[in-house]
Amino acid sequence: MRWEPLMFIAIITTLGVLATVIGVQNTRQRTRLLIGWCYLSGLSIILFTPLSFDGTALYVMPAGTGQVNLTRLYLHGSGFIENIILTIPLGWGIKRLFKRLPLLGVAILGLGIGAGIETLQYFMSQHWLINRSSDINDVIANATGILIGGIIAASYHLLTRHKKSTTERHLSRRATVAPAQSQK
Repeated sequence: MRWEPLMFIAIITTLGVLATVIGVQNTRQRTRLLIGWCYLSGLSIILFTPLSFDGTALYVMPAGTGQVNLTRLYLHGSGFIENIILTIPLGWGIKRLFKRLPLLGVAILGLGIGAGIETLQYFMSQHWLINRSSDINDVIANATGILIGGIIAASYHLLTRHKKSTTERHLSRRATVAPAQSQK
């Protein structure tokens, strides 16, 4: 019973990967989607199964209902940093998918996603005994990681757009200068 979430994640991931491999012809798009499937399935396994990763080793957590921390703030340490790093790609993906979403919207969405993850962990721990703790620090770390990912994606978009417009201006100048020189 404890392993039902892992089986569900494996089935969804397998179906998604098969649909991507069969249905997407563009190699670049297929590669991006497969990387996304790998990231999301890995994230889901870390968040919603009794498997735990402490930075150096993978281990199975004992059966239990986990703990809840809604008041004690601990906004530093390796666990906090790991949660931020873990959700940066999610923020990148959200901002790339919803380009017009302002960074404030990404931050609010990050808080909602973080709260949703912790709430789901709580209920799954009660039902499947996956022994996951729900923690306000994780909500803050997840929201921070999503916001950082959104900032990185927005910065990347601005830089590539600026580089593209600079290149286009340079090419248009060259195109207007070249005919004038050829007339001499």
